[in-house]
Amino acid sequence: MTPRILYKRLAFAEVITWTLLILGMVGKYGFGLDWATTVGGSIHGFVFLCYTVATIAVWTDKRWSAGIGLLGLASAVIPYATVPFERSVERRGLLEGPWRLGPGGEQSRSLAERTLAFALRSPVVALIVTLVVVAVVFSLLLVAGKPTEWFS
Repeated sequence: MTPRILYKRLAFAEVITWTLLILGMVGKYGFGLDWATTVGGSIHGFVFLCYTVATIAVWTDKRWSAGIGLLGLASAVIPYATVPFERSVERRGLLEGPWRLGPGGEQSRSLAERTLAFALRSPVVALIVTLVVVAVVFSLLLVAGKPTEWFS
């Protein structure tokens, strides 16, 4: 899977899960369905974390500037912003080509690049590790409670 395809799919998945979360909020606050935000929020949270991992991977591989990478991460926080961001970087050619650090690709130079190169050369291991890390972070966030209550 190329960086372009991965990023396009996850940007679209973020839009879908934002919709689920918003519908869940309508269900909770409009119809008293407390479970609706739990379902929509959980699915959205998981996809959000996956999009974040993908953004960091593409940022590293394609050598995006800090500004573009941070904007990519910020786009996940704003409802429906991931698709316009993805289209913007695609139009500018920032998603072109295969993985630079993939098998047979360039030599990695930094810790981030070495980590990504390992992940691209050992995709099954990387997928398992990524899913475990995302699941652990997701679980910790569930234990932490609703984001609106973190600082109260």
